[in-house]
Amino acid sequence: MKKIGIVMGSDSDLPIVQKATDTLKALEIPFEVHVYSAHRTPDQAREFARSARANGFGAIIAAAGMAAHLAGAIAANTTLPVIGIPCKSSVFDGMDALLSTVQMPTGIPVATVAVNGGANAALLCAQILAVEDAALAQRLDAKREADAAAVLAKDAGIAERL
Repeated sequence: MKKIGIVMGSDSDLPIVQKATDTLKALEIPFEVHVYSAHRTPDQAREFARSARANGFGAIIAAAGMAAHLAGAIAANTTLPVIGIPCKSSVFDGMDALLSTVQMPTGIPVATVAVNGGANAALLCAQILAVEDAALAQRLDAKREADAAAVLAKDAGIAERL
């Protein structure tokens, strides 16, 4: 199975990235996590992206806040799918990161999830890998069924209380 690369611009993004790693673990998808900055360590970020396919990655998650150029910098150096997680900051409540991540020029796409959307980034990676992995597709189906059952259990609980 291909693994998922996760890059965060700062270790302060770890709580958001943790949602992604927890989801990947639950789905039994291997991953690696690194801290590379598009601005402070551009050479390391570029090398990671350029060698990702050869190193067995199937997709990359890039989490960054504020200027949030990391996902774009990674995408500029690989043709693997890149999923950006814009991270909320204290300045513009994550809107700056969202716009920086989603507004990519034609030819360098970055799939973008919600601000702080670590779990959805992992699920999108899983869906990409599941195109070629039937066992993973079954795990995703089972997760969806479990999620639906949890909502219906809450519905029943509310009906009983009211």
